[in-house]
Amino acid sequence: METPAPPGPSAGPFPPLFPPGLHGIYGECRRLYPEQPNPLQVTAILKYWLGGPDPLDYVSMYRNLGSPALNVPEHWHYVSFGLSDLYGDNRVHEFTGPDGPSGFGFELTFRLKRETGESAPPTWPAELMQGLARYVFQSENTFCSGDHVSWHSPLDNSESRIQHMLLTEDPQMQPVQTPFGVVTFLQIVGVCTEELHAAQQWNGQGILELLRTVPVAGGPWLITDMRRGETIFEIDPHLQDRVDKGIETDGSNLSGVSAKCAWDDLSRPPEDDEDSRSICIGTHPRRLSGKDTEQIRETLRRGLEINSKPVLPPINSQRQNGLNSDRAPSRKDSLESESSATIIPHELIRTRQLESVHLKFNQESGALIPLCLRGRLLHGRHFTYKSITGDTAITFVSTGVEGAFATEEHPYAAHGPWLQILLTEEFVERMLEDLEDLNSPEEFKLPKEYSWPEKKLKVSILPDAVFDNPLH
Repeated sequence: METPAPPGPSAGPFPPLFPPGLHGIYGECRRLYPEQPNPLQVTAILKYWLGGPDPLDYVSMYRNLGSPALNVPEHWHYVSFGLSDLYGDNRVHEFTGPDGPSGFGFELTFRLKRETGESAPPTWPAELMQGLARYVFQSENTFCSGDHVSWHSPLDNSESRIQHMLLTEDPQMQPVQTPFGVVTFLQIVGVCTEELHAAQQWNGQGILELLRTVPVAGGPWLITDMRRGETIFEIDPHLQDRVDKGIETDGSNLSGVSAKCAWDDLSRPPEDDEDSRSICIGTHPRRLSGKDTEQIRETLRRGLEINSKPVLPPINSQRQNGLNSDRAPSRKDSLESESSATIIPHELIRTRQLESVHLKFNQESGALIPLCLRGRLLHGRHFTYKSITGDTAITFVSTGVEGAFATEEHPYAAHGPWLQILLTEEFVERMLEDLEDLNSPEEFKLPKEYSWPEKKLKVSILPDAVFDNPLH
């Protein structure tokens, strides 16, 4: 990427320089910043549609004076161009007309606190936005307000505690209607690890509201300060009580994660490869069928919705022409693996009831089990672990979830490499007591095993290295 002088959209009146989608977003920027018609801009040297690596054609950078009355500091405001359809000629996005979303339906924005004496905006946020855009283009996951992004690295590659992101509506930019559809503006908000975990355990919107109440942590416009050294819970310890009460009242909106996990069928001898669950059968690992993959994807997407009666989608649900009919809420959540093309015909994979199962998680995944139980199952919902190293999936369901193939009579059931486990409220409460030390993982050594013999259930927390070996 390079940082040129004035941006293309303002360079002249000729149509080639004014693609309608680009012009629509630029018009909204001009409404906010009439005195900055030619902002500094980071431009992709080789456009994505010509084979370049950066999906965003431009990232414009504006100087925002903030609002002293609202205690909003001066900051740099970054706006992306490229997640929406800028051109309408199918070079990047399929043209779908003016009535739906334009491209992915949104552009990214970011507000970075201006440091004293800083005369030009740092350009690292543009590369951060390109990284998120690459994820969207490659996965076709669309972001929504309240989503969280686990980044696991300081956003500016410094020593900052701001290492993850939440997404919310930009407080100043209004949705734009273009000839190619509607574009909304989602703002990136930098957060600390503890704040990310709170968003996972409760929900992103709740943490965003708390951040708005703490001026140094974001304030009303949620401005990121990379020099912030304290979490909101360190600044105001009472905010942790708000989160705990929120989880108790609302449950968690996190419906699943990609994880290092595995499961074994203990009710059959391991040599019975024909019908027992093993990670590999010979040299050919079992695969999720396309329909299973679609159902798990729908499971996670629906888990993000607050339903009075959660329902797992039917296992035989059909897709329109092989595509989701509504692209905007289609959330693959990293579930469509390259290997998900059906190896075994779906109709030949029967659902198997299992007598006894052994669940295996690495430490990071295991630490989420209390969230799965307290924040999801006790609220009548479901939670899915999808293996990042294969097609294994584990879905915990409560008795209030319809459409599951696990039942109270047969609480452990498998469909190919997808295991469902139905847990009653009474058993969930007991598990929470027994798994209490998972809330303090630094206090125990791996491997760690938990067992409920009368339920024929065993859970192991294992080192990462175990999951790096496909024959674990």
